[in-house]
Amino acid sequence: MARFRLVTDIAAPIDVCFDLARDIDFHTRSLEGTGERAVAGRTTGLIGPGESVTWASVSG
Repeated sequence: MARFRLVTDIAAPIDVCFDLARDIDFHTRSLEGTGERAVAGRTTGLIGPGESVTWASVSG
């Protein structure tokens, strides 16, 4: 079985990285050209425990 290990060094505090990883607005902006958007559940802000988000891609 093949295994891959990816290591990314980020010059930022862990709490900043964690919050960006769960920031729906940041995700939306980072993939602006794809048309992807949050359509259900938590659709803006920081997603938290017990919350969900549903993403949809708008083609066109």
